[in-house]
Amino acid sequence: MDKRNRLFVTATLLLTSGMALGQLMYKYQSDAGELVFTDRPPPDQQRVEIRELPTGSVSPTVTVTSRVSGRRISIVAHNNYVVPVEVILALDELRNLVLPPPDQTLRWVLAPKSDRVLMELDAEADNIAPDVKFRYVWVPGDPGVSHDDEQLYRAPFAVAREYPISQAFPIGITHLTPNSYFAVDIAMPIGTDVYAARGGIVFEVASTNFRGGIDPDEDMASANVVRIMHDDGSHAVYAHLNWNSIRVRPGDRVARGQYIADSGNTGFSTGPHLHFAVLVNRGMRLVSKPVMFEGPELTPVQPTTGNLLLAY
Repeated sequence: MDKRNRLFVTATLLLTSGMALGQLMYKYQSDAGELVFTDRPPPDQQRVEIRELPTGSVSPTVTVTSRVSGRRISIVAHNNYVVPVEVILALDELRNLVLPPPDQTLRWVLAPKSDRVLMELDAEADNIAPDVKFRYVWVPGDPGVSHDDEQLYRAPFAVAREYPISQAFPIGITHLTPNSYFAVDIAMPIGTDVYAARGGIVFEVASTNFRGGIDPDEDMASANVVRIMHDDGSHAVYAHLNWNSIRVRPGDRVARGQYIADSGNTGFSTGPHLHFAVLVNRGMRLVSKPVMFEGPELTPVQPTTGNLLLAY
């Protein structure tokens, strides 16, 4: 990108995935003789092995660059996601350039894995070099999609198993933002197999984070996450997954009921659980949608805090 251009922050997602801060893993032997692997140092002085863990995979991204050709500047967007992305451009400063029409919208939907010329601006005079400064933000997903509210989601774990729902709408202990209002937290032991609740295309993965805790400022970015875009344009988030357990990668098409990862306790989490939410892009922000799980004989099951959820 031209150094004169300034990148605005990307739109905030439910849980930040991708590159995380460096992590330390402590390995030591407990008083009972068991090996302990943790992100916390041992409570007392003893022989301990400290390992520097990988910082996580690089998330897909969107970049917007400018290029000069003669008397014209082109502004070009590059979408590295395998799904559509909405981007908004803000023109901060134009020098020796013809202004775009006042009714021109500065919002576009980029096709998956694509480059697109957003606009071309012509110079007004020949004796001054044209220049432009801009900012941009993006959100994955097409804002024009409609979630299929009749869709029944499979409970995201093995058939005939059941786990308690620790948080669901309207209980909002930590689900206090539009992208988490209708999220469902399912308490389950670390290492429980997690299955896709609905088929789709994996478009973002964070898999090598190790730490977890209750400080949102420090721990939010260290959640392991899988995001899967459904055919109707909504996408599911599976979060707090276990370290190095994710079995899918961006670009994979997964089927409903396919094993994708192990549950864990990474990121901003008070205890082992799976955070599941279905999101859509609405005006450059991600909002969660109410979901119903599949019960016996295709009956809908509404997730309710305190109830057991059984997989069929």
